[in-house]
This record gives sequence, C-alpha cells and structure tokens, in this order.
Amino acid sequence: MRAFTVNRYGKTGNDLQAADVPRPAMGEHDVLVEVHAAGVNVLDAKIRDGEFKLILPYRLPLILGNDVAGVVVRVGARVRKFRPGDEVYARPDKGRIGTFAEFIAIHEDDLAAKPKHLTMTEAASVPLVGLTAWQALIEIAGLKKGQKVFIQAGSGGVGTFAIQLAKHLGATVATTTSAGNIDLVTSLGADVVIDYRQDDFETVLHDYDVVVNSLDDATLMKSLRVLKPGGKLISISGPPDPSFAREIGKPWILRPVMRVLSHRVRKAAKRRGISYSFLFMRASGDQLREITSLIDSGIIRPVMDRVFPFESTNEAMAYVEKGRTKGKVVITVK
Repeated sequence: MRAFTVNRYGKTGNDLQAADVPRPAMGEHDVLVEVHAAGVNVLDAKIRDGEFKLILPYRLPLILGNDVAGVVVRVGARVRKFRPGDEVYARPDKGRIGTFAEFIAIHEDDLAAKPKHLTMTEAASVPLVGLTAWQALIEIAGLKKGQKVFIQAGSGGVGTFAIQLAKHLGATVATTTSAGNIDLVTSLGADVVIDYRQDDFETVLHDYDVVVNSLDDATLMKSLRVLKPGGKLISISGPPDPSFAREIGKPWILRPVMRVLSHRVRKAAKRRGISYSFLFMRASGDQLREITSLIDSGIIRPVMDRVFPFESTNEAMAYVEKGRTKGKVVITVK
C-alpha cells in the first residue's frame, strides 16, 4: 500500500517520504480500515521532528497520521462491534498511529461509527481535536453550567471544537484570535473575544474557572493569573507532569524528568491554589460516540480550512506548521 513515512527525526529538510509498504498486520481485536481521509495536526509535525521520541519511542520508519475516516474492509476474529462495509472514524492509539496510508489496523475499542451527515473528509477532521476538547473540558475540568473558561487560539483545530463543546455545557467562553477570525469564533459561541495582536488577555480576563492552554510557556505562566483560587489550568502543549509518566506506563523512568520539566508551573500553580494538568489525549471509541451524537444533533460542527490530495501530504504538513489554520486541514486518500 502507499504511505508517507518518517525515516529520521529532524526539524529541517525532513519531508515525509512516499513509500510502498506492507499492509498492517491485524490482531484478533483489530479492524482493518481503508483510509478515505486523514486529518493533519501540529502533533504530526512534532512527532516527525522528534519532540516526543523520549516518551513515544517509535520504531523508524514510521507511518505518520493521527486522524482517520474510512471503511472497514476486514475484522479480527474476536471483533464484535464492526463488520466490513461500516463507515468509521478514529484517533488510533498513540502507539499505533499511521493514517497517512491507504490502510490502517485499529483496535475496535478506539473506533466509532462515522457521523451520519458528515463527509469522510469532514469526519477525518474530528477525532483528535474532538477527543482533546472532551478530555480537557469534561474529564479533567468537569466544566459546569455557569463557569467561565478561557480557550486559547480559538480559531485553531482544538479551539473551534472546544468553544462549541464549552457552550453546550453552559459555560461562558473567552478566547484569543486575530482580527480576521473574530466573526468565526463568535459564530461558534465565544462570549469574550480578544484580538491577541491588540490586547493582552491578562488585562481583560479575571476569576476564570478553567484555562485550556495550547501556546508557549510564557502564555502558560500568564494564564495562571486569570484563574481564581481553585481553578484549573490544563495544557495540551506542555510541559508534561509526573502523572503523565504514570499514564504512559513509564513512571520510574520518566517521572523524575517530568517533575523537573513542570516544576516551575506546578510550583506557581500551587502557590495560587490552582491545579495544573498536562493532557496528551488518548484514543477512545466510547467518547467518540458521545461526540458523534453531538454532531448528528447539530450541536457541534467541524470547521474545515483546506483539503489536500494524498500526494500533497508534505504541503499539508507545511501549511499546518504555519500556525494560521482556521479549523482543520485534511488530506484525501481515496
């Protein structure tokens, strides 16, 4: 099958390589999916550049890609939830990525039926950002009606989804974006919109219950100052904390490293009576089914930026790396 692979880690001059590779091997709980479309994420670039090689030691060459929508073509002997012909979507488990390919094998627990009214391209834009927003706002934050949440970079992939989910939960939502995207984030439900080129969010926002940080360390530290005591700071861009080492099953090896990396923000958060959490989202077919119901009910809609053909996967990656996307970028494979 055709695929795009990472052959070596590196930040510069390291395009993915088009290759012919064997179809993936299947376990008895696996579902073989013919890929129709795959989402492109900043995470893909970070993996390619080697930023996660300490905590996610992939064996190279590695097929990249963390979002998929497609059709089931074969199921393992013990699969009970799916059958050939089903239209599905998923964020594969972090150890089994590889959606930039014509086929991928995914554990049935990580899959869900594709939302009925979405195209394959639209569906492929949802899993990673949808699960990130769900796990940040519902699992970690426990966001409730009447609370205030600050979601940074509201016009990005996670931001556009998280704004809609937070509004559905009954929260007041603040976000940052550029002037050209104010109408977009307002249409998604943002109540307070800050043009980051004109205003500093720290001078506008006060006494917030939750912050979802997706930007740099300086922004992370400033975010502490807009939270009230008892508030929650959730970062999807780091630094990882000791609990993350436990989550990935490497507590004794990585926990001391994570403690050092996150010491500054954890100390500052504790001083203010705020909890800090690092989120590296995990695959979950059950949560995707909850997200599907919200999409099928018209409560949440995916926001698409550009669609690239499969052969232009490197161009799609480069476009995402510019950091100016409105919603998601997707490549069409079939």
